[in-house]
Amino acid sequence: MFPQLSTIDAGVYLHVPFCRSRCSYCDFATGMYESGPAERYVQALAKEIAAFPIAPKEKVDTIYFGGGTPSLLSPAQIQTILNAVTARFHVAANAELTMELNPGELRMEVLHDFRRVGINRASFGAQTFADHELKQLGRTHTAEDIRTTFEHLRAAGFDNISFDLIAGLPGQELDGWLSNLDQALALRPEHLSLYLLEVHEATPLADQIKRGMRPQPDEDMAAEMYRVMVEKVCAAGYDHYEISNFCLPGFESRHNAKYWMGAPYYGFGCSAHSFDGYSRRWANERDTAKYVDLMDQQESPIVELNELNESDRRSESVFLGLRMLKGISLKDYRDRFGIDLRTDHTNEIERLSEAGLIELENDVLRLTATGALLSNEVFAALG
Repeated sequence: MFPQLSTIDAGVYLHVPFCRSRCSYCDFATGMYESGPAERYVQALAKEIAAFPIAPKEKVDTIYFGGGTPSLLSPAQIQTILNAVTARFHVAANAELTMELNPGELRMEVLHDFRRVGINRASFGAQTFADHELKQLGRTHTAEDIRTTFEHLRAAGFDNISFDLIAGLPGQELDGWLSNLDQALALRPEHLSLYLLEVHEATPLADQIKRGMRPQPDEDMAAEMYRVMVEKVCAAGYDHYEISNFCLPGFESRHNAKYWMGAPYYGFGCSAHSFDGYSRRWANERDTAKYVDLMDQQESPIVELNELNESDRRSESVFLGLRMLKGISLKDYRDRFGIDLRTDHTNEIERLSEAGLIELENDVLRLTATGALLSNEVFAALG
């Protein structure tokens, strides 16, 4: 149930920073797609992977194309990147290969081609089934595009599909959110990522709210949306395995689980982040053009390097591990750090338990349903 870090293979994350348009809530490192810059970027990405210095032929069992919209690249470009990964790493035969895509943008034959080059898991941003909300978010697809894309993915042989929905959009009512959930569950994807809206500074949405063009998100309404979301999705047979993630049995996101379990993952591309599975984290240049220039000049794209001390490692293992609803094994924590978590946080654990935010049972510490909603408060207390 709680695998030791030494038994967990690494994951590879590949950032593709191109989009057709920019969503109003997005603060990721993205820009508009053009074929020439995209091809130069693919070549730069392949160079970075080839020059990666850690553990030649290290085993990886997940590869994740994120962005941006990775599916804007051609199947041949995806193949070029995958060739670079397999030349540098030992990719497990049963590896999970995920690609993010947008609804309504891909022809059936292209989906077949992505499947043929090895992509076996598709993740796309539905966000909402309400067309007026999609327009407000700056999305270019419609609710019908979501359903059509899902059908096309199935027809192309994808039997592991995930999509995202956002709760708590400005002006969104509970009935509208319930309708979103009903329509999602009717499609029955293997995985659902269901997020509460976060308004990031310097995004168009933040500016619209500040100027009164959109209403302020209602925190009480968002909390009720989260409660009914958990109830409805679990009743439909999905496992609530992480704060914002649900899956049919056996379809957890194996790649994203590495982030929460403290496993090693290696990010390539502009703004990509990496972790060696022990104490070192690093991040790449965020600007796409600067990243490509660095790779052309055979220079390192790393612009940030952090060495975690013992206190940092203990803190990360708690707030990342608690994101998983199965909780943290206190025995594993003792074996790893040589200290009892209850001794380290006696007062905090007692206070959070009394508040009904965490529970301790059979040497496992986990969030309660209320604690999952108020997880930031829990993480701050145990940090």
